[in-house]
Amino acid sequence: MKAAKAKNVDDYINSRSAELIPMLVQIRDIIRAVAPQAEEAVSYGVACYRHHGMFIGFGVHKGGCSLYAMNTTILGEFKDEIREKGIKVSGSTIHFDPQKKLPVALLKKLVKARMKQNEERAALKKIAKTSKTKN
Repeated sequence: MKAAKAKNVDDYINSRSAELIPMLVQIRDIIRAVAPQAEEAVSYGVACYRHHGMFIGFGVHKGGCSLYAMNTTILGEFKDEIREKGIKVSGSTIHFDPQKKLPVALLKKLVKARMKQNEERAALKKIAKTSKTKN
């Protein structure tokens, strides 16, 4: 479903089809519970979260909802759980069927892992910058 350009995540969610809104709200609630300090935005037409850079997002696809991990390696850490739950994956995107329950515990772990990756990357950048200024 193509919607008008959303100004914020509330607009994004509310502009989607009624059957997808509950799942989108649940995904948002999970992200906000795990990453309350993350900044919400709409970027590239999807709901995104920033914490030391973009780290996670969600949106809709033809058959349901998606979680965008924004990292090509992170899903490999959870491949057994993803496979066990029969979740479809494409690149760094997880696709959810709105007729099935969300794997809440898995989503919480993914969000935490992505936050940690961004925090570690930011710390390394800070160290590198400090090293450059000392030389």
